[in-house]
Amino acid sequence: MFSTENLDVRTITMGISLLDCIDSDSDRACQKIYDKITTKARDLVKVAQEIETEYEIPIANKRITVTPISLIAAASKDKDYVKYAETLGIDFIGGYTALVNKGHQENGLDLINSLPEALAQTKYVCASVNVGSTKSGITKSGINMNAVKRMGEVVIAASKLDYMTNAKLVTFCNAVEDNPFMAGGFHGVSEPDTVINTGISGPGVVKTALEKVKGAPMDVVAETIKKTAFKITRLDQLVGTVAAKKLHVPFGIVDLSLVPTAEAGDSVAGVLEEIGVGQVGAHGTTAALAMLNDAVKNGGIMACNHVGGLSGAFIPVSEDANMIRVAKDGTLSIPKLEAMTAVCSVGLD
Repeated sequence: MFSTENLDVRTITMGISLLDCIDSDSDRACQKIYDKITTKARDLVKVAQEIETEYEIPIANKRITVTPISLIAAASKDKDYVKYAETLGIDFIGGYTALVNKGHQENGLDLINSLPEALAQTKYVCASVNVGSTKSGITKSGINMNAVKRMGEVVIAASKLDYMTNAKLVTFCNAVEDNPFMAGGFHGVSEPDTVINTGISGPGVVKTALEKVKGAPMDVVAETIKKTAFKITRLDQLVGTVAAKKLHVPFGIVDLSLVPTAEAGDSVAGVLEEIGVGQVGAHGTTAALAMLNDAVKNGGIMACNHVGGLSGAFIPVSEDANMIRVAKDGTLSIPKLEAMTAVCSVGLD
C-alpha cells in the first residue's frame, strides 16, 4: 500500500504561537522569533524520522506554521517586513500572513506590499492573505475588494522577480486557523502555544479500492470511499498522536484532504475518472468531486475526533499528473475548474 499506491502521511506540521515575541523593536522581535522556533521545533524532523522507522510509515513533509506575521510586526514602526520573512526562512514554514477580510490596518497593507520581495529573497517561506469571509457575507464588509485588487498587482509583481514566488503564495477566502498544508498554513491566534497537526494523502489508495467495485451503484462507490478514508485517517491520527507525545505538545487536528502528487497513480483526477467520469472536465466531473469530498469527510470523521484544516480534495493543475494531462488535452477549462473549486474548497493554483 505504501510503495505501490503512494500512501503516506503528507505532512506533520508544528504550529507555533509568536504572540509572546511581539516587540516594538523589530530586531529584538526577529531574534525572539528565531529563538522560539529553533527551540520548539528542534526535534520535529528527528521525531518524524523515528516514527517512520518505528512504524514503517512514510512521512512526506515536516513543516512549521506560525502566528500571522502582520500581527507580530504591528507593534514596530519598522516598515521593512522582509527581515521577518528572512528570520522565518530557517525552514519550510507558513505564516507570512495578513488577515484583511473585512478591511486592512496599516500592518496588513505593509505585509502585502512586502510580498514580492519577501518571497523572492527567501526559499522556504510561504505566505497567505485572507481577503474575504462567507460569515460576513458577499458584501463590502465580507470581501475586501481593495485587498483583492492589490493582491492581483502583487501576484504580477512577484512573478517578474522569480517565477517560483507565486507557488508559495495563497489568497484566501475563509482561511482556517489550523491548516497544516502549504502554502496557506498559519497558526491561528486561538490555537495553543504549540500544537501538532497532520494531513492525509491517499488518492492512490482510494483509486485502487474503487477499481474493485467498478460498475457498482453510486452508493456502493461512496461507501467504498468512506471505508478507505476511515483507514487512511486512522493512520494519520496514530502518527499525529505519537508525534505530539514525543514532542510533549498537544495533538491538534487531522486535515481530511486528499492531496495528489505528480507521481503516476497518485492523482485525485484519476479517482474521479475511476468513479465513472470519462475524463476530468467532462460532464459529471463536478458531481463526482462533490461526492468524493463528502464521502472522504464522512469516513474521516468516523475515524478521528480531531478533524480540521481545509478538509477538501485538492485539485491542483500544477501537481496532479492527470490534471496536467486533461489541461493539456483541453478537456479541462477554467470555467469547469472554477466550478470544481466551488465544491472542494481549495481554489485555483
